Amino acid sequence: MQTLVAMIDAIDEVEVFGRVRTVQGLLIEVVGPVRELRIGGRVAIETTDNQTLNAEIIGFRDGHALCLPFGPLTGVRLGCKAVFKSHAGSVQPSNAWLGRVVNAEGKPIDGKGPILNGSDPYPLKQTPLPAHERTRVGAPIDMGVRTLNTFTTMCDGQRMGIFAGSGVGKSVLMSMLARNAQVDVAVIGLIGERGREVQEFVTEYLGEVGLQQAVVVVATSDEAALMRRQAAYLTLTLSEYFRDQGKRVLCMMDSLTRFAMAQREIGLAIGEPPTAKGYPPTVFTELPRLLERAGPGLHGSGSITGLFTVLVEGDDHNEPIADAVRGIIDGHIVMERSIAERGRYPAVNVLRSISRTMPGCVPVSFRPTLQKARELMSTYADMEELIRLGAYRKGSDPGVDRAIAINPALEAFLSQQREERTSIADGYVMLQAIVEKAGA
Repeated sequence: MQTLVAMIDAIDEVEVFGRVRTVQGLLIEVVGPVRELRIGGRVAIETTDNQTLNAEIIGFRDGHALCLPFGPLTGVRLGCKAVFKSHAGSVQPSNAWLGRVVNAEGKPIDGKGPILNGSDPYPLKQTPLPAHERTRVGAPIDMGVRTLNTFTTMCDGQRMGIFAGSGVGKSVLMSMLARNAQVDVAVIGLIGERGREVQEFVTEYLGEVGLQQAVVVVATSDEAALMRRQAAYLTLTLSEYFRDQGKRVLCMMDSLTRFAMAQREIGLAIGEPPTAKGYPPTVFTELPRLLERAGPGLHGSGSITGLFTVLVEGDDHNEPIADAVRGIIDGHIVMERSIAERGRYPAVNVLRSISRTMPGCVPVSFRPTLQKARELMSTYADMEELIRLGAYRKGSDPGVDRAIAINPALEAFLSQQREERTSIADGYVMLQAIVEKAGA
């Protein structure tokens, strides 16, 4: 009954409409009553083939509404009826969403039938929780991946970025975390993903076990910019719903770069000036608004631990989006092509990765071991060129000798198969044994 009441409340009492005036590229200009026009408002355009095309008001020009569509412009002509909606975008999530794959509008696309909605609507564009009312980050979370558990330990409510180029293994790492992380719910947003890879990720990488306690939101690369942006909003909205149920949520998004690209298309469509690499200013205002929605919850509620991938263009880790995201989140995991090319997966560069909650979340007894392991890896990295060229002579430096001796064992420790799982405690024991055996 509550769901039915919510559906009735969502129906507009009076139909207010305008007309399509011009269409330029993907931009639709609609004439209508000025008092009903607002940024973010929804418009339903009745096309000539008796279909409805949903659009969103993204700006104004000369008293007219500038709209971008959520789909192709097939059937749109001058004078088409455009009905203004009084309700902004929202969804009504419930626990029935677990184990399902949905699109950016919250509609199921997995062929398993309709999803039972909840009674309370959740806005897609939600304001982040007040900073002074939030709790602090919690205890370390067991992610099941040795590299992350030991060298970039994540805490409950922390936000981390995974920075990598294309084809370096981000999707595989995400699937490992979704299956192995010790959380209550995983919400996974595939933003601008290749259509071919969606089914592969859900069935092979994530698997039936990983999907049981997860919701997957999909917007492929061929969909409209608004759909790709809204998929990111929906991912955080679903995470907020489960957080409000008192659950520990792992929110994963692949990728923030494609969200930024979608926002770039929207900004340029309404005439925003392009700045760094063509990104308009709204990109750099929308990124913190999106990312700040993740994090610790209020007292008595759950938390959202965020993992957001950044697709660095041309393997340039200082490009504008990567640089902006690093300044917002609580740490970064750097994956490098050179490591992947030599066959070590996950291809994480430990020395360039950092978690801002460390070393506070690491046991005091293990900190010397962790510091020594990093020191040995750093020593080997500094001398790697000379070692590979054969220019270093054994015995010249005892520290370098130890680094060379321990390197194969450390590389094996950092390498992990997709089906493997290692707890935080086991990772500590394994690393300590390697360091002690090397006599370091």
